[in-house]
Amino acid sequence: MLTSEEIQKIEHEISLVPTRKNACIEALKIVQHNRGWISDESLKDVAEVVDMSPAELDSVATFYNLIFRRPVGRHVILLCDSISCYVMGYESIRDHLYSALNIQYGQTTADGRFTLLPNCCLGTCDCAPALMIDNDLYRNLTVEQLDEILTKYT
Repeated sequence: MLTSEEIQKIEHEISLVPTRKNACIEALKIVQHNRGWISDESLKDVAEVVDMSPAELDSVATFYNLIFRRPVGRHVILLCDSISCYVMGYESIRDHLYSALNIQYGQTTADGRFTLLPNCCLGTCDCAPALMIDNDLYRNLTVEQLDEILTKYT
């Protein structure tokens, strides 16, 4: 069930667009911000508020790679695997993360601290390789920087 605060914020977003459906992504982001991910129950509740079927809203939610349909860690690492990052050393960054976190893509660390996901582009190709942790963008990465970066996130 959505909280009254979530409903209020969703209704505000709805007031800014021509139809209720137009606010579906913002509505999902509001719920995800509070809960960390979008459960089936949350999806159904949001669908009702934005006048969509759950299947219709799920197709939107699964299209966008920043809407999480299963639980994720407290911090989500998005590692860019575009051609620019690949050429500039993406594999060594990926391999170090695999080793340091003891997880692979799509997995969450045992302590629930990090989830590691590939991302097709972070829009910073001139500063490859790159990754994002939550809303923090790291560019021109080297393997040597990774451990220090990871310690910033508890």
